[in-house]
Amino acid sequence: MKISVIIPTYKPADYIWECLDSLEKQTFPKTYFEVILVLNGCKEPYYSQLKEYIAKSEVQYNLIQTDEGGVSNARNIALDNAKGEYITFIDDDDFVSPSYLEELYAKSSPDTMALCYPYAFHDGDMTQLPYSLTEQYESRVPYGKQSYPRTRKFFSGPWMKLIPVSFIHGRRFDVRFKNGEDNLFMFLISNKFKWVNFTSRNAIYYRRFRTGSAISKKRGFLERITNPLK
Repeated sequence: MKISVIIPTYKPADYIWECLDSLEKQTFPKTYFEVILVLNGCKEPYYSQLKEYIAKSEVQYNLIQTDEGGVSNARNIALDNAKGEYITFIDDDDFVSPSYLEELYAKSSPDTMALCYPYAFHDGDMTQLPYSLTEQYESRVPYGKQSYPRTRKFFSGPWMKLIPVSFIHGRRFDVRFKNGEDNLFMFLISNKFKWVNFTSRNAIYYRRFRTGSAISKKRGFLERITNPLK
């Protein structure tokens, strides 16, 4: 198994089908990757709907349900079950282009993480939004493979990249955090970071911004420092 794709989901809306459909269309051989889909919290009707979808797919799925909520817990369960040499994280309301996995894998190695082209948009409107990570991609991609410190801004979260599983080992997301767990996880594994490489602009991670979603909320200083206590 080359790649484990990790998707946590809670009461999935119609977005999930767009996400899964994008994985069905991958140019990367379907025998080379698995999709670990962790349904955390409410089981039905979502579990049955996902099972019905998976039954018709040629992609290798591992559908796991847990009554314990939280995206960090869901990701940790997926990491415990991952079989791939590399890990990539996708949120259930985002999706990727057909060459996403193929290009990420081609640009990766045991000491190198591959980064893709980030494309941000508002829910219901595919017009590309100004996005700091897109700007960073455009500024860094001309330099090709480069050392991690030059691309540090890409590592505020686990998305849009392919991570060698050896970088992660036993490290996991901190379930005490309601926000900021992504940053902390990336910090915990950052001592393994050495090189990064970039895909072409055809390998795209489509980042959906929804009103009221956790990713779109700005957190104040007090909330950030009290996160571990919640």
